Amino acid sequence: MIINASSRTDIPAYFSDWFFQRLKAGYVYVRNPYYPNQITKYILNPEVVDSIVFCTKNPHPMLSRLKLLKDYHPYFFVTITPYEKEIEPHVPSFQDVIYDIQELSLSLGSHSVSFRYDPIFINQYYTIEKHIQTFDIITKQLEGYTHECVISFIDLYEKTKKNFPGIQEVSLNEQQYLAEAFAKICCSKVNSYQDMC
Repeated sequence: MIINASSRTDIPAYFSDWFFQRLKAGYVYVRNPYYPNQITKYILNPEVVDSIVFCTKNPHPMLSRLKLLKDYHPYFFVTITPYEKEIEPHVPSFQDVIYDIQELSLSLGSHSVSFRYDPIFINQYYTIEKHIQTFDIITKQLEGYTHECVISFIDLYEKTKKNFPGIQEVSLNEQQYLAEAFAKICCSKVNSYQDMC
């Protein structure tokens, strides 16, 4: 059984203490959001759990307790973006997240962590050129620490447009241009990012 521990919220960032308490207890109850009376009990035991997957923008709260996860073969899928506090006020700087990925990799192994550059949008400050420059900075520092990167582009829903005026969707041509530029960057580091080539 593979446990996706972050499909509804960023557990490493906000609920890591709760998670480790549940790990110690050996089980967790999960309520069905569509049928609130339906509750499922999952056993958290290495004998039945093949892996626990975490998707997070901030793995830092878990770093001091990684040894408690080793028997569960954890996999961390960490999001890094170039956006500053005016866009993501509760997310650490991308440089801090890079340091955390390096620590995850050294502790768990480079095949136990990958990163997402997501979501990509553009405006007057976060231009295509800035994305390419930042992606190059990130991949240089993560060379040898991970072997996979996933990118995606923003979908501008009405709520997003209202909350972040000035953000533009990335056109299909711009998406292709960025994807090719990112792949070229990764392929120049062929030993680390073979999956991108």
